[in-house]
Amino acid sequence: MDPSQPRDQPPLNGSRDAVAEAALSATAGRERSGPPEPQALASGTANAPPGPLAGRLIAVTRAELQLGEARRLFAEAGARVLDLPALVITPPDDWGPLDDALEDLETFHWIVFSSANGVEALEQRLRRLGSSLGRRPAGVRLAAVGRRTARVLEELGAAADFVPPEFVADSLIEHFPVSAWGQRLLLPRVQSGGRTVLAEAFAAAGGRVVEVAAYETRCPNALPSEALLALERRWIAAITFSSGKTVSHTCQLLERSFGEGWRQQLAGVPVVSIGPQTSRRCLELLGRVDAEAVPHDLTGLVSACCGLPFRVASWSSDP
Repeated sequence: MDPSQPRDQPPLNGSRDAVAEAALSATAGRERSGPPEPQALASGTANAPPGPLAGRLIAVTRAELQLGEARRLFAEAGARVLDLPALVITPPDDWGPLDDALEDLETFHWIVFSSANGVEALEQRLRRLGSSLGRRPAGVRLAAVGRRTARVLEELGAAADFVPPEFVADSLIEHFPVSAWGQRLLLPRVQSGGRTVLAEAFAAAGGRVVEVAAYETRCPNALPSEALLALERRWIAAITFSSGKTVSHTCQLLERSFGEGWRQQLAGVPVVSIGPQTSRRCLELLGRVDAEAVPHDLTGLVSACCGLPFRVASWSSDP
């Protein structure tokens, strides 16, 4: 049998599969001939015309609590979304370095955010200390990589002073509006696994950089039963990755669930990356990347999926 085609599999675990299949049917609906049924689409898109991803089941790997926006954008394109949480956002092991930096916040010229997670983590910590980004000391400017990062700042009443034209860290360095020489910069980041390119580049340009862990991203314990069922039966039309860690953690979760032959579960399934760093991790661990988002954000990720030459048939829970 061609591994790129959907197939029906014996139950993984009896009643558990019945529950999982019911969940998939409830969230994705049954795709037969013609456009998807309105009630099967995500909330707010019931009256939308069929999109370029109509009937396709797209696996989205993001943090457990950050799937909403991706689900909405894919649903607007007609897709059925399979939540495949690959990150758990947790506090860093030690708050000390961040708290020390926040106590001296007025001494910084810039706070540079490379992710929305960093914004949310720093805001939560500031509020515990009786402050917020919207009430930060005068003279502290904000830079943000990416539209979502900038949007989160704006929602907090702390609009970014600078957003680079491309949504990658390298673009921020290239287009930074002032010379880094003599500037004191605070870089809140993930505790492990993130790039240090910003800190290194600003330091090389004469900046005084304080890079601190504001949060950590860890691997969930297991894949949801709905995801296991969809992988087993090859219902997934594409799998999307929004960071290098989502790639690494998804591979770990697949290996835990399917053993040494875990890569076979993605045979024929297009791999779609949000940007260059994520693509490198895909190549390293999966051996391929079939499409990369342009721009490097969720909107670009949806567009990249829309341009795929799908070989996998539309989702169906029928044998």
